[in-house]
Amino acid sequence: MNIIKDSTPTADGFRMPAEYEPHAGCIMIFPERPDSWQYGGYAARKAFVQVAEAIAASEKLTVCASARQYDNARALLSSRIRVVEMSSDDAWARDYCPTFVRNGKGEVRGIDWGFNAWGGLYDGLYFPWDNDNRMARKICDLMDKDVYDKRDFILEGGSIHVDGEGTCMTTESCLLSKGRNPQMSREQIESVLMQYLGVSRVLWLPCGIYHDETNGHVDNICAFVRPGEVALAWTEDEEDAQYEMSRACLEYLNSARDAKGRRITVHKLPLPKPVTVTKEECEGLDACWDEPTRTAGERLAASYVNFYISNGNIVMPKFGDPADDKARDILQGLFPHRKVVQIYARDILIGGGNIHCITQQVPR
Repeated sequence: MNIIKDSTPTADGFRMPAEYEPHAGCIMIFPERPDSWQYGGYAARKAFVQVAEAIAASEKLTVCASARQYDNARALLSSRIRVVEMSSDDAWARDYCPTFVRNGKGEVRGIDWGFNAWGGLYDGLYFPWDNDNRMARKICDLMDKDVYDKRDFILEGGSIHVDGEGTCMTTESCLLSKGRNPQMSREQIESVLMQYLGVSRVLWLPCGIYHDETNGHVDNICAFVRPGEVALAWTEDEEDAQYEMSRACLEYLNSARDAKGRRITVHKLPLPKPVTVTKEECEGLDACWDEPTRTAGERLAASYVNFYISNGNIVMPKFGDPADDKARDILQGLFPHRKVVQIYARDILIGGGNIHCITQQVPR
């Protein structure tokens, strides 16, 4: 593995492929952190294993597990899944595993962004995050991929989506937050995205999902389903705090054009009714920084947009809500050549994210 410090992916002819382009595989991390995963993480692990097996049905999956959890992960996961021992601080593979880029010859490299637990000492979610911040480079070493060193720029994988044809989508609420790159202007941040993702246009949605503790990751509010088309989390309930947020995103997308000059076609994906954490669930979580991780009645950032596109399947959450079936049918219509697999994901959501957040694709 070479660590590249003196060039950028775009300068070297690399771009980030869209998630719907072919994968060589996927990376996940086995959950165990007691202030994220209630009651020892057993329920979360069950959901993680279901997600892993649905992905492994059509692409090579690598699961990273701590020394303490390696034997458990190996026992729970099928033999088609590779399990490797690797230290981390939590299980959010999307946010601190490498972003992979590919050139026209099919060569794949990684990007090692800086990670500070979604806001560092300003409004981050835990400390320390050293093990997470080393994972991208370790993964590239494991997979024998050269890696671009961009640790001086804070970025999580869940804060970006690309269409594979020159367009990146993000949110102002996240990438312009004070806990990430406060010394940089919007234009400077956009320039970094262009230099490292191989894009020529950045779409800035105003916000994400209500009460999303990542400052509003784009992968919870809006996702490319093909070039020029997106799925947007939507509610018709005008009394819901999410209504104005989704509407602001819709108005922005209706006025935007992508890198090819196309107008954006928006497919509304209904949101479940507000999901709140219970007293019993809170009692199963350790404190973080002497503060409770969750409080009873707290609203969680539930969204069907937080799905993963594998080579053969769309792996999406369900919440035991009447909207589960409607959201599934919409996604099946958008991805007619992939099978939609729904997995009950409340026990992932309690940790703070969902299926897209716990996965990171490796392009073929």
